[in-house]
Amino acid sequence: MSGDILFSPLKLGKNLRIKNRVLRSNISGRFDNDDGSLTQTRINWETKFAKGGVGAIISSYVPVLIEGRIIAGYATIHTDEFIPLWEKLGKAVHKHRAKYILQLSHSGRQMDLPGIHNQIRPTLSSTSKAESLHGFLCRAMSSGEIGWLVEAFAQGARRAREAGLDGVELHAANGYLFTQFLSSGINDRRDHYGGSLRNRARFLLEVISAIRATVGPDFHLQVKLSAIDRNNVLPWEGKGNDLADTIKVAKWCEALGADAIHVSTGSLFPHPLNPPGDLPLELLAVTYDAMISSGVHGFRNFLLFRYPMLRPIFKWLWFRMKRGLPVEGVSTPEAAAIKKAVSIPVISTGGYQTASTIRTGLENGHFDAVAIARSLVANNDLVKQWQGGRELPERPCTYCNKCLLNAPKNPMGCYEESRFANHEEMVAELMSVYSDR
Repeated sequence: MSGDILFSPLKLGKNLRIKNRVLRSNISGRFDNDDGSLTQTRINWETKFAKGGVGAIISSYVPVLIEGRIIAGYATIHTDEFIPLWEKLGKAVHKHRAKYILQLSHSGRQMDLPGIHNQIRPTLSSTSKAESLHGFLCRAMSSGEIGWLVEAFAQGARRAREAGLDGVELHAANGYLFTQFLSSGINDRRDHYGGSLRNRARFLLEVISAIRATVGPDFHLQVKLSAIDRNNVLPWEGKGNDLADTIKVAKWCEALGADAIHVSTGSLFPHPLNPPGDLPLELLAVTYDAMISSGVHGFRNFLLFRYPMLRPIFKWLWFRMKRGLPVEGVSTPEAAAIKKAVSIPVISTGGYQTASTIRTGLENGHFDAVAIARSLVANNDLVKQWQGGRELPERPCTYCNKCLLNAPKNPMGCYEESRFANHEEMVAELMSVYSDR
């Protein structure tokens, strides 16, 4: 499609060039082994999107330490032993002319379900204050522990480079460890990692510097930031960082060698605006019980989901932030503001699945690319459908978020039965990652 900006190549950093403006955003399921080693199932999962035509895949959340997992069953990059496994995955994706960017992460206090290796609580964080929504317990890290984490991130980047992957992304958004330092609504430290914005950003900036010192200036490095924290999902919590704060952080990241900024929203995950769309409490009542023992507020939340008379309380808390905001392109204005402030490419995420909406954002200079998760889970071949001339996929994502709510108990995939001919077809699609070779 000559001349179509949506399918024009994009250069990210010095050496990374992707074939179009669509990246699969970070999403996966519990497809891997308890020791953190990845499986053929994960390779099957990632290959689905590579076959579907995306320019690059951002991996799911990949911890640099096994105790930094959000949940067992997610692959890690905490040991050199796993380098050949990641190399195998990268080669499978590269066969389809897609690039692979490994997302380096650590849960901090936002650990959903601990596994055998990380079941000791409280977990490390910027603070000793429990996470607000679920009540995940944590303790503030010492400066020595922070230095240990900085080196762990640098070694994770080295392993990604040695595996032949195309770059790394630091997950400094959506409530994970970097957010716990960055956010004024969470970070209550009184040392040189707390207080001013520059101090709160120190951990992230030290990691960027350590990665550059370890892998050099040419290996792609991007940073995912929440443009606005909106930390007051519970009204008594502080709002956290605003857009002006994040613009400053993005400029500091660029100055230290970041090659791109990936723009999201929200200081926890899930968040009313991330992923955008619905939150069916009837389904949550069935799946949330897996998390009851993970946080001190878990049983309280379960009661709100479980009993229909109490659900309006949670619906008011959750949906009040969505009023007046679109589902598709929910963070486009923030991405545009950040793009004006930096000279490196900006990637925007937030419910995209309409071709003309993305083209308009690209043509108007609001962002340089989009990152898509759930709309691609619904339609792995979304990019090819656009290339075929469609404005929307034949069976669009309904933004029901049933994929999200099923994740603690069931395989990742689309659970909206209305998108399938019947229940059996839906199950077959969910199970395809286990049988496809």
